[in-house]
Amino acid sequence: MIVHAARRAIFIGLVAGIAGWHLSLVGLIPAFAQRRLVGDALTFSYALLVALLALAAYATGRRYPGAVQRIPWGILSALLSSLMLFLLALLVTHLNLRQILLNATPELARVLTFGGGASGAGLVRLLLIGLLAGLFAGGLSALPRPWGRVIVSAALMTLLLGLLRDVLGPLLPQVVTSFLYGTAGLSLAGALVTFLLAAVLFTLRWSLRAKAVTARATAAVPATLRQPVTQALLLLILASVPLWAGLFLSNVADFVGFYILMGLGLNLVLGFAGLLDLGYVAFFAVGAYTMAVLTSPEVGQRFTLDFWIALPIAIVTTVLAGLLVGLPVLRMRGDYLAIATLGFGEIVRLLVLSDWLKPYLGGAQGVTRIGRPSIASWRIDSPQEFYLLVLLSCLFAWFLSVRLRDSRLGRSWFAIREDEHVAQAMGINRVTAKLSAFAIGASFGGLSGALFASLVGSVVPASFSLLVSINVVAVLVLGGMGSLPGVVVGALALVGLPELLREFQEYRLLVYGIVLIAMMLFRPAGLLPERIHRRELEEAVEEAREIAPAEIATGRG
Repeated sequence: MIVHAARRAIFIGLVAGIAGWHLSLVGLIPAFAQRRLVGDALTFSYALLVALLALAAYATGRRYPGAVQRIPWGILSALLSSLMLFLLALLVTHLNLRQILLNATPELARVLTFGGGASGAGLVRLLLIGLLAGLFAGGLSALPRPWGRVIVSAALMTLLLGLLRDVLGPLLPQVVTSFLYGTAGLSLAGALVTFLLAAVLFTLRWSLRAKAVTARATAAVPATLRQPVTQALLLLILASVPLWAGLFLSNVADFVGFYILMGLGLNLVLGFAGLLDLGYVAFFAVGAYTMAVLTSPEVGQRFTLDFWIALPIAIVTTVLAGLLVGLPVLRMRGDYLAIATLGFGEIVRLLVLSDWLKPYLGGAQGVTRIGRPSIASWRIDSPQEFYLLVLLSCLFAWFLSVRLRDSRLGRSWFAIREDEHVAQAMGINRVTAKLSAFAIGASFGGLSGALFASLVGSVVPASFSLLVSINVVAVLVLGGMGSLPGVVVGALALVGLPELLREFQEYRLLVYGIVLIAMMLFRPAGLLPERIHRRELEEAVEEAREIAPAEIATGRG
């Protein structure tokens, strides 16, 4: 038993160390060595390294039932990861690796050892921090379930506030800003107060969740009143964004809204009906180019329609494109469906690039001078004004998604998602249900593309690459397949945060990969999973726990 536990701790420690090598050599660790989060001591690079050591300790300790076993084996993994980091610091200090690895510099060694360098002092610092990280992670895993999550959530909230200093500083009152932030990041007092307030809020959230069933039973009328009041307050806050947000934040909010629209559309196809569509960017492109062709005087000068006339035409055109995609792939499922839809997305991109359609779609140069919406004498030009139109579109798509989810068609989609043959045996018309999913889902993407083209004022084929489809799928995976609130959370996390933190743009795909791997390990159903998915996952976990002892007993026998 001890040998097996030691092998597991060593393995996890080595994996964490290799992950630290990778993050360092691709440039993520040295790139953010000067980005301070709390005071002058805690930088973003130091936070990443400590989080890596703590995660190694937690991944090791969570496999054991009590703190007596969790803490020592977790410390062993964290110390081994620390030794791996120190070994990398030695290599980049004493060997000239810059001809192969550009980030293997002496500065990297200083960051990896928390300022100690590749010396005895650096080794002692690394081992001490690894010991503290192992103690913290082991003790955290030994706490009752809510308290560990409350501490981690509060710590993450504090670091996030420090990371968003440049964004939140101009928005907050001067008194609050001067107290929370110092010259570089959060002040020590501001970090402490933020952590305590966040811990209190998360504790209240957990206590309210624990008492939710009792509250519904004893106070039915206040519960029914609470939801409309909450929704009204949320709508009021969302509608007031143009009043306090500047040009940059409004622009970010617009792009988050575009991805929310696309996420809601793909959620109908993938989350509700279970049809994996990897070419969803094609509908986004069809909506954008239809708006461009109908409203821009550049392309052939055939149409110069008003925005409000061109918008429904763009949506209808995208619906027809959805039907065009759905008809050939009705009999396909799984990987074959994904490859077929992926091909459709590439076909659309190549068509708009072709010389054959250049007189109509602009070719590689795209289309400019796309029409903007106007109401009477008011022309919607700025991102702040456009935000209201995007918000109304998202609310309409949300309302339609809720109605479809609770309708007979929505139940047909869910049945097809669970088992297509059983759904057909129950009398569900698979052709109608699938085509409806593709058509309605495509309309949301077309609406998003039309609004995007009008806001930006130009469209080029480079804006409709495969990465857009991958981003929308990642939004659903992060938020939770089939979950409407999950779409919003996923769009804010994967689109909003990278836009706010522009220095992360170079490492966006790497961060996407890390986030998705972490989601598969710790939250496979998503951050805000759908009720059915969450129940199925819990049932699968319980079934695995019941089967495992029997298999172990059989193996021993």
